[in-house]
Amino acid sequence: MATTMGMAEEYDGRCKEGLRLFSPGYYGVCAIGGMLSAGATHLAITPLDVLKVNMQVNPAKYNSIFSGFSVLWKEQGIVGLWRGWAGKLYGYGAQGGCKFGLYEYFKKTYSDAFGPNVAGRQRTWIYFLSSASAQVIADVALCPFEAVKVRVQTQPNYAKGLIDGFPKLYAAEGLPGFYRGLAPLWARNLPFSILMFSTFEHTVDLLYHNVIQRKKEDCSRVQQLAITCTAGYVAGSVGTVVSNPADNVVASLYNKKAENVFQAVKNIGLVNLFTRSLPIRAAIVGPVITMQWCLYDTIKLLTGLPTSGGVGYVVETEHIS
Repeated sequence: MATTMGMAEEYDGRCKEGLRLFSPGYYGVCAIGGMLSAGATHLAITPLDVLKVNMQVNPAKYNSIFSGFSVLWKEQGIVGLWRGWAGKLYGYGAQGGCKFGLYEYFKKTYSDAFGPNVAGRQRTWIYFLSSASAQVIADVALCPFEAVKVRVQTQPNYAKGLIDGFPKLYAAEGLPGFYRGLAPLWARNLPFSILMFSTFEHTVDLLYHNVIQRKKEDCSRVQQLAITCTAGYVAGSVGTVVSNPADNVVASLYNKKAENVFQAVKNIGLVNLFTRSLPIRAAIVGPVITMQWCLYDTIKLLTGLPTSGGVGYVVETEHIS
């Protein structure tokens, strides 16, 4: 029997389909689940993302959600609302696969490094380290797609999508052009990811122990997914506020409104860093993160895996064949 440290639940280290926890197949399912859930949810909210980016780049023209949508519709029609959809689907699919898959891998790795006696007491640090490590790599995968997507969404004559956008950007700026916004992406996504994953994990733990007051394996799939969705929404909402300043800087740099981060901050202003596009981001991020976790854990359940939550340290105390 295998015991998961820091959680009031036990698993036998294997799933009913024969897929073993923390095996290469397990991490593969997590990566595929993350890719599908992130790609699908980001694709679904493309019109909101188009509006958000334009509100960041041209706040005088797109000064509210409703008037912004009206301007986009009048000037570009329905096609304009879906500009950059391929960058959303493939870019955030690649990011999601790396982020969720590697988070599970790093969570197990750091849990092993801390050891069984420490892992349960230092869960927050494990969540911080795991999410940060995964996000650094995930953003490297996302950055080229994001560079083209933002230009396509805010410059209607730039390109139609990824197919013509990639060569155009490469011809104009070379390989560095694809990673021009990598540092601001890290500045935006690392705090978001650290808070999102740790808030999710602690909310799951809180709901099972203080609200449901039952072990995860004693709950139905519907109850487990309800816990996942609730924790996902809380996590997404917390992360949105913290990451908003860097999100504004990213949009400014990609559209050459500033030459560097310091100039972007000066141009935008301290108050606007935190408030510009925050309502539209709140409308986007909370539901998106909720849907991501729901789809991700649905895929895990369908493959016989347990839903998310818990320190990844597993020690084989007994092996029963």
